[in-house]
Amino acid sequence: MKRRSLLALSAAAALTALPPHALAQNFPSKAVTIVVPNAPGGAVDIMARLLEKTLSETWKQPVLVVYKAGVGTVLGTDFVAKSAPDGHTIGLVVTSHVINPSLRKNMPFDTLKDLSGVTMLGNSPVVMTATNDLPANNLKELIALAKKEPGKLTYASPGSGSSMHLAGELVKTTAGIDMLHAPYKGSGGAYPDVIAGRVQLLIDPLFSSLPHIKAGKLKPIAIFSPQRASMAPDIPTAAETLPGFNVVSVFGAVVPSGTPREVVRKISADMARAVQTPELKARFAEIGITPVGNKPEEFDAFIRTEIDKWAKVVKASGAQAD
Repeated sequence: MKRRSLLALSAAAALTALPPHALAQNFPSKAVTIVVPNAPGGAVDIMARLLEKTLSETWKQPVLVVYKAGVGTVLGTDFVAKSAPDGHTIGLVVTSHVINPSLRKNMPFDTLKDLSGVTMLGNSPVVMTATNDLPANNLKELIALAKKEPGKLTYASPGSGSSMHLAGELVKTTAGIDMLHAPYKGSGGAYPDVIAGRVQLLIDPLFSSLPHIKAGKLKPIAIFSPQRASMAPDIPTAAETLPGFNVVSVFGAVVPSGTPREVVRKISADMARAVQTPELKARFAEIGITPVGNKPEEFDAFIRTEIDKWAKVVKASGAQAD
């Protein structure tokens, strides 16, 4: 750990000797590492591999994807936070990045002080679905049912402290209702239980739930995005019943906070162009992700706002990580 810190400090000192425009023009000067804080497989892995191919062509340097999974994405992000601040180590982050600061005690890094946002690469809708026998067909009816029978409804999520769990807690606090949480080890085991009616509700990415909705095995209650999803435009949003409600699965990129701003802006611009290429847009659509590609300042502002939002949810719910 000390050696990593010394290397980061040495790199930072060397960078200060170069003018800002030269830093950006010379970047990257060697191989770039993209750190995935999850195990191989899933949307963030697919995204990393797509970026690996596109950015290596853009930068004329090797782009390497490495996996550092553990502690709810904290392990991989900590590695990035303590890397040399020269832009050659980039971390991918997901929604847990803005939940962990309030959910997990003794974080090994400060999310706001030790990391800088590069860009939001994309986002993906979240949906609440229900067993077909539930006597509620939309969020308004669900809220009425929950108020009539407080504490009797149960919603499943992929795990305690997950973004899907806290999305359910945000529904509870926003609507003023009481529901029980049923955490699963991933959502795979939750689907059979909700389809069979052993658990009434499920919160999961729309992309994962949509095949079950189309097959008539689950009925949709609400999309949690502020706008209806293009892949399922008939499903109403939660915001249509609870104005301002907004939860999406987020995918973004960060670098160590000491990275020169000109380098951060170059990485951001190149990543933003990458996610808007026809090849990546088409592949993103296949896995239910809408490309974004905003500016570093915009992603930093989003991170700050979301940390504050989820801190209130964590405190109100008493949520704990698995």
